[in-house]
Amino acid sequence: MYSFDKRVVITLDAGGTNFVFGAMQANKFIVEPVSMPSNAHDLDLCLSTMVKGFRDVISKLDRKPVAISFAFPGPADYPNGIIGGYLPNFPSFRNGVALGPFLEDMFGIPVFINNDGDLYAFGEALGGALPEINRRLEEAGSAKRYHNLIGYTFGTGLGIGIVVDNKLNRGDNSCVETFCLRNKKYPEAFVEEGASIRAVKRVYMERSGIVDPDLTPKDICDIADGVRQGDAKAARGAFEELGEVAGDAMATAATLIDGLIVIGGGLTGAHRFFMPSLLKEMRGKIHSLKGEELDRVQMRVFDLDNPEEFRQFACGESRPLKVYGTDRTITYDPMKRIGVMISKIGASNAISIGAYAFALSQIDSQNPMPEVKVSE
Repeated sequence: MYSFDKRVVITLDAGGTNFVFGAMQANKFIVEPVSMPSNAHDLDLCLSTMVKGFRDVISKLDRKPVAISFAFPGPADYPNGIIGGYLPNFPSFRNGVALGPFLEDMFGIPVFINNDGDLYAFGEALGGALPEINRRLEEAGSAKRYHNLIGYTFGTGLGIGIVVDNKLNRGDNSCVETFCLRNKKYPEAFVEEGASIRAVKRVYMERSGIVDPDLTPKDICDIADGVRQGDAKAARGAFEELGEVAGDAMATAATLIDGLIVIGGGLTGAHRFFMPSLLKEMRGKIHSLKGEELDRVQMRVFDLDNPEEFRQFACGESRPLKVYGTDRTITYDPMKRIGVMISKIGASNAISIGAYAFALSQIDSQNPMPEVKVSE
């Protein structure tokens, strides 16, 4: 949507250890990033670092930016730019900081702050998975098109973002979340305890009996692949459990949202180990109290990264249907279907595209093009 837009938006990758500042134009970074320690423990130092980083980036530009847009760890009142609450990586923000208004006063341009899961999904919807799948459907000769997308990030936590008809759903309380759904295997716990980096490490240590807190998911993936010493069966089982637990939560979301699903984040490098159990869970069954069997998700679920499954997904069950009382026929495809895929552009890039597009979409909605009247 904004691939050829000439406007410049300043961005920030806000980590608890480092801030990385950048500038985007036409969905691409246009300056060398500026990295600084975030100083998250000290509010005054953190805010002064943020101002300096943005100023350094602006000094490298040959045109004035139209906005600042970035993701910041929640909880927050994102529409009003207020950060506060339980923030493990930013303890100095816990009592509430009007970050957006502060930056607007400093730089004199609009500031847009969002959750990283939201911006990830928005980036995938506008410049990643959604346009890619619709392009592939068109190339396959399918009339089917998708307008809704659920974006998941598998990493330190289990993040989610929802885009409906190219519009980001931020909810009424900036609180669209998935981490707090019930965990299928441990119903008294929330789902993130079974679908995150810490979950993979915990399950591997439990199943293998090898207590090594320094192991990373990459190490465990290498063990599963047989290229690193360890318990390969336990390593594969750790990722399979991730897929099962995440798939159960995703089935709930897919049933409510009815859109494509794209997964990004650091754990996607192990997708070959967790996707089979994730898809099996989404394709599972539930029962009525009378014992009647129903599909867990009321649409057929396809693996869009599997060429044969994508072919079936594109073909559907299209057939001609005669219009009663006429000689006319229309095309009817009774197959309800969605698909799951791994991000091709990566979570970090998707978040940046989402931040850029969100800022421009908000500016455009507040300043619509004037209506052109045509004289009779």
